[in-house]
Amino acid sequence: MQRNPNSAAGHKRKISYADLALTYNAAGPLPQPHPNPQQQAAITAAQLQAQQLEEVRRRDLARRQSRKPTDRDIPDDVADAIVGDGVQRYKRLREVERRLDAVMMRKRLDVKDNAQREYAKREGTLRLWISNTVEGQPWQVIEDGTGVDGDGLFELGDNSQATFRVKIEGRLLDDTDEDEPSPEKRPRLSDFFKAITIDFDRNPALMPDGFSQIEWRKQQAPTQAQPNPAYDPNSPENSFDCLEFERKGDENVNVTINLTRDTERERYKLSPGLAEILDTEEDDMLGTVQGIWEYARAMHLQEDDDKRTIVCDEPLRRLFNQDRLSFPYLPDILQPHLKPLPPLKLPYTIRVDKSYISPSDPTAPSQRTIYDLTVPLPNPTAHHITRYATSKTHLTSLSTIIHTDDNLALLVQKLHATNAKRKFYENLAKDPRGFVGRWVGSQKRDLEVILAEAGRAGGGGEEGQGEEWRKGGEGGVWGSVLARESVGLWCARQGGSSIGVYMLEDGDDTHYAQ
Repeated sequence: MQRNPNSAAGHKRKISYADLALTYNAAGPLPQPHPNPQQQAAITAAQLQAQQLEEVRRRDLARRQSRKPTDRDIPDDVADAIVGDGVQRYKRLREVERRLDAVMMRKRLDVKDNAQREYAKREGTLRLWISNTVEGQPWQVIEDGTGVDGDGLFELGDNSQATFRVKIEGRLLDDTDEDEPSPEKRPRLSDFFKAITIDFDRNPALMPDGFSQIEWRKQQAPTQAQPNPAYDPNSPENSFDCLEFERKGDENVNVTINLTRDTERERYKLSPGLAEILDTEEDDMLGTVQGIWEYARAMHLQEDDDKRTIVCDEPLRRLFNQDRLSFPYLPDILQPHLKPLPPLKLPYTIRVDKSYISPSDPTAPSQRTIYDLTVPLPNPTAHHITRYATSKTHLTSLSTIIHTDDNLALLVQKLHATNAKRKFYENLAKDPRGFVGRWVGSQKRDLEVILAEAGRAGGGGEEGQGEEWRKGGEGGVWGSVLARESVGLWCARQGGSSIGVYMLEDGDDTHYAQ
């Protein structure tokens, strides 16, 4: 961060791209009305009903998706029943589609990796112009003559109408010429910060309106856990190059402008020991873990058998107080060495005296305080990726492809059903008697499985029709230990804990009695 001392002549110009002015009146924020309990209850009931309808819709969608056919391959035996080379051409198209899907998946992963990668070495200069104007100050009242009475004397009344307006303007400078706009979409001031706070260096009791802080916060993008239907990234509250606020006051006052940086991944301030090893003072968790991994590889600290274990050298041992580090637990080990990144603090003095205001234009300041901030530039391809992903033509093409793919799956399903009917009638025509017998036996076995009668004696299944199932005595199936245990288990399930099971032999048959 650099402060330019030449703030009067070299950079005195107005910025045409400032399109937002957030004005804070002297009276402070308006009080919020108390919610009506009945109205709040009605809203809660409506929200509950909406959630129930959404849950029903989601379940219906999941049920329909589970029933949607996914097989799009035509069976091989269908080619013999179709005249022409339609099946072969369809298979060639499917092969081309598989190769195209593989290429698209690889490109999608490349684009995703490129979009998530941070260009830490690609930095730019964000220049801030801070200035203020005044209205209704005592010296302005005297010059205007509004405070002169009928006798030509000046009245020293209250200065409650004296105000000042502070303007904070920002622009990302180009490497070539800062006056020429970039052909691509230039990042705005609000893109680099998620909160801007102005702290007044004065007791709130001495302030005319009783407030000593002004705050702006960017609306957070909606997530699945916290949806926000009213979120608009292009709204004036979230996208601007100029921030203004107005307060009451007739004295010079010092303020501190706190800028909280907005990054895709949360960044931390590294401890002195960790910063010395990684040669950087701030980074995110992923960059810190990768830095330790690269440091271990460069210093040959990885074990030969297990690359996930790092043998600490003297700097790492002094930092972590350990002889070995396990790479999967590295984020937990690094947590005590990562502190929240402090906001950027810019001091500024709000001047209301006559010497500060331009004599030619009382509404314009004669000087601007200039700060140059080094900021990481966003991914240059992110804008193009977002524009392509949100393009109406792209979304329409995707909808057409999905609809065509669903119709194709339904046609293939109907083709499978038709092919099954064809094979049924074809086999019936070749051997009617044998096919009907096999078909009746198959249906019989399926019915036994459904009724849970397969394997029972007399149930009609193949397992219960052998001679060994009709033979009694201790040497038969019914006299085995397995049969006794099964009968005992069946009796126990019936709730008869005191029921005894007795085996009675009557000739060749064995009976069980309770």
